[in-house]
Amino acid sequence: MAQLPPITVSTLDLARLEALLEKQPDSDAVRRLEDELDRANVVGPTEVPDNIVTMNSTITFTMAGSKETFTKTLCYPRDMDGAKEKISVLAPIGAALIGLAIGQSIQWPGPNGKTLQVTITSIDYQPERAGDYRS
Repeated sequence: MAQLPPITVSTLDLARLEALLEKQPDSDAVRRLEDELDRANVVGPTEVPDNIVTMNSTITFTMAGSKETFTKTLCYPRDMDGAKEKISVLAPIGAALIGLAIGQSIQWPGPNGKTLQVTITSIDYQPERAGDYRS
């Protein structure tokens, strides 16, 4: 697999994600998210650059090999309500998105064993940029 891009995670997201992971049964998705958090540059919530994907961010991204762009909100599993515009951080692609910056790409194992390459094209909403630290 290609070298992974640097990622940045807030102390708030890290604490909430670690608490979530403690309650999850062991799985490939859980291990991948744990690995991502282990390698993250961790900063305070007010220090998160506004071009970084954080929890509850609404982001637009592309996948290599597809001309389609996707706009999704990165959510905790408890916030998944079946809406197509939401993606769980525990979904393979959700774990790949956390901490990436606009313009960064990451290669990530997809659900069918194929490697997906995801590129962040914009962050339409970021809670930290909006001063929302609640969820």
